[in-house]
Formats: sequence, structure tokens, C-alpha cells
Amino acid sequence: MRSSTVDLVAGTARAAAARRTAAWLAGGLCAAAALAGGWLAPPDAAQGQAQRLMYLHVPAAWVAYVAFAVVLAAGGAYLIGGDLRWDRFARAAAEVGVVLTAVAIGTGSLWGHLVWGTWWAWDPRLVSTALLLVAYAGYLALRRTVSERTGARDGGDHRVARPAAVVGVAGFLLVPVVHFSVVWWRSLHQQATVLAPQRPPIDARMGTALLLAVAAATLVAFCVVLHRVVRLERRLAADAAPERSPARVG
Repeated sequence: MRSSTVDLVAGTARAAAARRTAAWLAGGLCAAAALAGGWLAPPDAAQGQAQRLMYLHVPAAWVAYVAFAVVLAAGGAYLIGGDLRWDRFARAAAEVGVVLTAVAIGTGSLWGHLVWGTWWAWDPRLVSTALLLVAYAGYLALRRTVSERTGARDGGDHRVARPAAVVGVAGFLLVPVVHFSVVWWRSLHQQATVLAPQRPPIDARMGTALLLAVAAATLVAFCVVLHRVVRLERRLAADAAPERSPARVG
């Protein structure tokens, strides 16, 4: 039985309407998150207005974790069942995760410059996040390299999917290292706000704005993954379609 997520990438009018609905909901959540984070939530007592970067930085990092978890799950599902559709989901999720990790690093560097006075520090969180970015950028580079060397279609050939699934599953080992690096080692980085041994207090308005931002980023990422999978499947179908020979006259 096919899951609702797989149904959403079908080439039907109903699936397209569902994707449009999800995109509108994502847009509404983004507007609500921007309002809450930009105006309703108060500035931090110590960091001032620079703290508002949290409403972009934290959702980017969290949803990158989720995207890489999808790579893990989809890669594992492919290795178990051999269904190439799972490989396409893994590729799309990895693309989203890499972009969001880059956003997290960029906003974190700006935040650090405003608060710490430096764009970069050899901090465990920063270094491990950079390694995570390199690992999944390498995953995408591996897919492209294997596809070019073998002539296999990325997303539609087991020769690409098998090594990519192994790398994608193994790469997820870095995610808990990144998240708990501020707990395991001495770090300049702020302690984890949600998944930490001792949860620090947070202003209710800040917490609401942060939850809205995470929800918005999650739904936007979900919509992008669906869009990428649909595009991949359409391209693969077009490549597989037999070329029509021109009609002979006379």
C-alpha cells in the first residue's frame, strides 16, 4: 500500500491540488512566523536585536536534521526493498538538507559576528556542522560522479542508488554529534534549547515565534522535497520515452 507522501508526487490533478494547498499553508506559516519573530517577540536582554536571527538559524538547523533523517529512512528503505522511488526521495531531501545547513552556518556566522565579535571560531558546534555539510555535499557529488561515469540516470538506476544509500545512511551519524556537541564538549555556542539534558527557560513569546518558524520551515522543506521528486520523476519519464520517428511522406 502506498503512503500519502508517495501519493502526493503522483501526476494527478488531485495530487497537484494537494501540493498547491501545502504551498499556500507554508506561505501562511511563513508570514505568521515573520510577524511573531520580527515584531511580537521581544529582543533578548543580553543579545538585543541580533537574537532575532534565531528565528531563521534554529529552524534551518532543525529542519536540516529532519531532511537528513529522511535521507536515512529513504536510503534504508531503498536498501531493504530496492524501490528506486525511495532513492529519489533521499536525493531530494539531501538537496534540501545541504541548502539548510549552509543557511544555518551563514546565519550562525553572522550571529557570532554580532555577539562574539568574530565570523568564525573553532567551536565544536561550528566544526561539526561544517563536517555535516561536507558529508552530504559529498553524497550529492557521489551521485553525480557515478551517474557521469556509468551513464546511469540519477534517481532511476541502482548503480547510483546503492552507493548513495550507503553514504546517506552513514552520514546521519554526524547529526547527533552536531546536536549534542554543545553538551559533550566546552563550547561558545548557546546550549540546546529543546533537546538538552536540562532545558533552559525561554520567554513564551520567543518560544511561540520559534515554534512557528520551525513549523514554517518544515512545511516549506516538505513542499520543496515533493516538488523535486515530481521534477525528477517527470524528467526520468521523459528520458525513457521512445523517440518518435518522423512520418514518411509519399
